[in-house]
Amino acid sequence: MLRDDLKQAQISAMKAGDKARLGAVRLILAKVKDREIEQRTAARPMEDDALIIDALQKMAKQRRESIELYVKGGREELAEVERGELAVIEEFLPRQMDEAETRGAIAAIKAELGAAGLKDMGRVMAELKARHGTVLDMGRASGWVKEALQ
Repeated sequence: MLRDDLKQAQISAMKAGDKARLGAVRLILAKVKDREIEQRTAARPMEDDALIIDALQKMAKQRRESIELYVKGGREELAEVERGELAVIEEFLPRQMDEAETRGAIAAIKAELGAAGLKDMGRVMAELKARHGTVLDMGRASGWVKEALQ
């Protein structure tokens, strides 16, 4: 279970005295705790691992955006901190689908749903997220879905 892996990583980082890794793992655990609190009022609570993966994906996206902004702003030292956190976050994420796998999944869903144009993009995206949401960057996939439906 992913939660156990996170707790074990926290313990090993404490024992090793790796402050940067410990800080990143604590950030992840705090974000997961926040998501759990949000889920208490949700109509359909998420499965534990799905909730953790969703939180990790959002954290990774935030780090990538921050790195880009820091590099543009000439703040390389801050970008390096974000890169370190991103590396720790990505350790716990499942392997993401590459472009070829994603395009194959999009083509299969498009054929299955009989999607013909951009008006069907919402249906295709919903099905893609339902099937592959935990191993797919939906931001990049949306461009490929749009391309496939044109």
